[in-house]
Amino acid sequence: QVQLVESGGGLVEAGGSLRLSCAASGRSFSTYGMGWFRQIPGKEREFVAGISWGAGHTHYADSVKGRFTISRDDAKGMVYLQMNSLKPEDTAVYYCAATLGWGTSTRLYDYWGQGTQVTVSS
Repeated sequence: QVQLVESGGGLVEAGGSLRLSCAASGRSFSTYGMGWFRQIPGKEREFVAGISWGAGHTHYADSVKGRFTISRDDAKGMVYLQMNSLKPEDTAVYYCAATLGWGTSTRLYDYWGQGTQVTVSS
């Protein structure tokens, strides 16, 4: 069982930056692949970024590649999403998720946080 709590969302102007944090508790956190997803009302939750256990691999959605960076600190039980050059279309609720597998589908992820709102003004 893994519990996830996101923080760091807020309101930022276009071109600005935010860093989202995800605090994970539970056994064997370091053995889970971690992902960030986002969702806007009326749309499906979409993959943003993922990082494998051991941080050996990362993967990004094309829409955020070059602007967002995912990282993890297993000693602290933390996962981060550094978001730079934010655009209004990045506005969404952002979710942290954990999987024993690896991939971009929400179906692969077993544990989810409650989400944190990111709003980018134009």
